Amino acid sequence: MPAPGRPLAQALAEGVVVLDGGLSNQLADQGCDLGDALWSARLLADAPEQIEAAHTAYVRAGARVLITSSYQATYEGFAARGIGRREATALLRRSVALARAAARDRDDIWVAASVGPYGAMLADGGEYRGRYGLSVAELERFHRPRMEALAEAGPDVLALETVPDTDEAEALLRIVEGLGMPAWLSYTVAGVATRAGQPLEEAFRIAADTKAVIAVGVNCCDPADATRAVETAAATVDRPVVVYPNSGETWDEQARDWRGGSVFDPALGPAWHRAGARLIGGCCRVGPGQISALARSLAPGRENRW
Repeated sequence: MPAPGRPLAQALAEGVVVLDGGLSNQLADQGCDLGDALWSARLLADAPEQIEAAHTAYVRAGARVLITSSYQATYEGFAARGIGRREATALLRRSVALARAAARDRDDIWVAASVGPYGAMLADGGEYRGRYGLSVAELERFHRPRMEALAEAGPDVLALETVPDTDEAEALLRIVEGLGMPAWLSYTVAGVATRAGQPLEEAFRIAADTKAVIAVGVNCCDPADATRAVETAAATVDRPVVVYPNSGETWDEQARDWRGGSVFDPALGPAWHRAGARLIGGCCRVGPGQISALARSLAPGRENRW
């Protein structure tokens, strides 16, 4: 499948680019069972056609960047399911191929290989706490093999996403510098700090000297926290800003269900753009309908765009 006709960094320099939404919620809407520690990554082995269909739904909604199903895909997680290293590498590569296939023959869609945090592998909500008790060097050893495998699969960019603290960000950036692959760095935040409590200015500044980083920002946070985070990122680092909050609902671990209603408002897209965001989409519980509305709100000629 052909890659885009220009780098994503160039597209961001020229204007706004729409990201996709939550992959897991779209898979659930397609009838997939995600009740597994591997979450959507399980379907890389069991039902890859469902992943491609979910990506396709976002293409039809107007998304121009597709994030792969590798967020929770790790060698350690696959090993716990009896999947050996060679097969795990093939599944990581498949995550990129499925997103590329969903783009069909279009050259205006980019594939972002998702690199989820260490806490995603734990499958216990650790990505919303950070500070796992591991050193930067230990986190680097954990992330490096799959990041190398994903980079070799040929995505357009690596999505270093839902990062809860600066230690993990430092580990990820050390690896990116040697991969020859552009990346964005996106924290999950609460208020004006990372989930581990570091000030956002400090967190964003870590990426300032890494040339491979084409955007910094936030994802999987409450939409209410997004605008201020975008403003902080734009004021701190001379890079385009990425923002893709979740629906604002909260997960009830005991009830195994979501609580509260969605507060993700696609009409906020232009406000995020004015604050400095160039790569805009949604995360958990934000579906194709909302991405379609977001794309319309950001389309050229919209009265409230700028």
